[in-house]
Amino acid sequence: MEISEEAVIVNSSRLKSVVWNDFDRVKKGETYTAVCRHCKKKLSGSSTSGTSHLRNHLIRCRRRSNHDVAQLLSVKGKKKEVTVAFTNYNFDQEQRKVEKHSLVHTRYEQEQTNDGAIAICNSNFDNKRSRFDLARMIILHGYPLSMVEHVGFQLFVRNLQPLFELATFTRVEADCIEIYQKEKQKVYEVLDKLSGKISLSADMLSANEDSGYFSLTAHFIDDDWQLKKKTLSFIKVNPSHTGDVLSEVIMTNLMDWDIDRKLFSMTCDSSSTNESIVVRIRDRLSQNRFLLCNGQLFDVRCAANIIKLMVQDVLEALSEVIHKIRESIRYCRSSRATQEKFNEVAQIAGVDGNNCLSHDNPLYWNSTYLMLEAALGYKDAFSLLQEQDPLYKICPSEVEWSRASAITSYLKLFFEVTNVFTGTKYPTANIYFHEICDIHLRLIEWCQNTDAYVSSLALKTKTRFDEYWKNCSLALAVAAILDPRFKMKLVEYYYPQIYDSSSTDCIDIVSNCMKALYNGHAICSPLDSHGHGLACQVGGGSGGIESRDRLTGFDRFLHETSQSQNTKSDLDKYLEEPLFPRNMDFSILNWWKVHTPRYPILSMMARNILGIPMSKVSIETAFSTGDRMLDQRRSSLRPDTVQALMCAQDWIRNDSEG
Repeated sequence: MEISEEAVIVNSSRLKSVVWNDFDRVKKGETYTAVCRHCKKKLSGSSTSGTSHLRNHLIRCRRRSNHDVAQLLSVKGKKKEVTVAFTNYNFDQEQRKVEKHSLVHTRYEQEQTNDGAIAICNSNFDNKRSRFDLARMIILHGYPLSMVEHVGFQLFVRNLQPLFELATFTRVEADCIEIYQKEKQKVYEVLDKLSGKISLSADMLSANEDSGYFSLTAHFIDDDWQLKKKTLSFIKVNPSHTGDVLSEVIMTNLMDWDIDRKLFSMTCDSSSTNESIVVRIRDRLSQNRFLLCNGQLFDVRCAANIIKLMVQDVLEALSEVIHKIRESIRYCRSSRATQEKFNEVAQIAGVDGNNCLSHDNPLYWNSTYLMLEAALGYKDAFSLLQEQDPLYKICPSEVEWSRASAITSYLKLFFEVTNVFTGTKYPTANIYFHEICDIHLRLIEWCQNTDAYVSSLALKTKTRFDEYWKNCSLALAVAAILDPRFKMKLVEYYYPQIYDSSSTDCIDIVSNCMKALYNGHAICSPLDSHGHGLACQVGGGSGGIESRDRLTGFDRFLHETSQSQNTKSDLDKYLEEPLFPRNMDFSILNWWKVHTPRYPILSMMARNILGIPMSKVSIETAFSTGDRMLDQRRSSLRPDTVQALMCAQDWIRNDSEG
């Protein structure tokens, strides 16, 4: 630049702020001026002026952003294999000290790339790594793949990092699938090394009128006694497919993951199609002798799903009364005058005004339950309002209020039990038995109601419940017995109430199932001394040692006499010992982890039983009245892309939480 004779360029190498890389500091007399090297604009260069105004100018300087960035990008294009210093994009270190945001704990897989890297300050910019970071972000948060082609996103990225090569829809789709393949290999290795069994859950999601997706999820307790779940497959299917076709699809996926030999149970919603699928898979695995006890506990129905079906029966039966209550609330809130009038009659009727009346969301049955419960508290107020307001004509009758009260007690129980099922992210199988037994006892009681309307509804819901109980009661009971706070005592408490005179036989069925399961695990256990262990002790040896061992007969004698001494098994010792005290901080998985050395075979059995997903719904969908739907954005993608996004999202989220 041209400088007048009176002006002198001052050496700025001693100045600490990096902004002086883009300015010349000129002294004219006693005045200091900062001259932009890009646009030649003059600003105050006094030491008392600071550098904020210089940084702000650099941000706005068009010549710097347009000319220098274009020049550097052309350098990148010519020398992809070279690391280029990009000093003009240093951030002010003083500002970075103020913003104490650290990303040092964020870990990403380092990708090897031939694209080269461009140095920004002291760190390298890796285009491929940033591209995969973008793909991981899309997977993790469920963003649309098309976001990479949105103008706003492209503008944001260009301003944030001009060196980033914007990805196309096709490119980011391929990156997501590549991430899926790498994550799948990790999950495969986890399942391959797993010493315990795996329980499977299956879900059907609707995509559109002529297609849907079948989701398979593995549930297991790992060697560190942590309950885990991994989405294995997200398969596009035709809803019209029979159970025969779907069972073959599932078997193909199980063999692809190489876990068909490790399967212990399968949890589905209650439906004829799902029943056909489970039966076919169980029969096939039983033929190959892959299932313990011939698959006695293989068929499990989702507990939350059976509650949802019973709730639908209840809401359907009460639909007319629910409509009247919903419209009554809407009328009372239709205007300020009506609201004030209703408040007055509520005070006259002595109603406790703490319960807030509000409309329900029919898509979530817990919302309808809460609306009914609140409205029942205002029953007298609604009746009084009908007497005083001739325009209000939809008040339920006394009989309808009575039935609404009885049926709301149904919903209250279902609401409380569902909250228990969804209270933890990964509930173990032992928490379900007493909750389901309480529902069973209440249904028996409701069937004896003097109101024929209520009793007939109770009979309908109990018929549906009995089908569930027939399939799952054994698994529920076994899981409860493996809780050291209950053992057989919980079964002995509930069964006489449920089965009356036949309870003894039913308890014996559960006890025999426990023994059969234990024996099945004992045979598979490396600790079993009746099979290969004995062969090593008695028939083993090499180099003719056996022929010279004169005490071989004595070893056989010891084995035979020990069998006659009725040595107690793990199961016997566990059941005979006192119950563990019940307390709120109890962790059943930690208890079994600590007691594994004491009960080596029974603990292996506990891992497999407690890992069964007795309920497979999430907190978000537990109270939903509709079917699960795949959003339209995902439905429009190719099936292999949908599977990659859905499975990888589950795996990455679980790793992040871990």
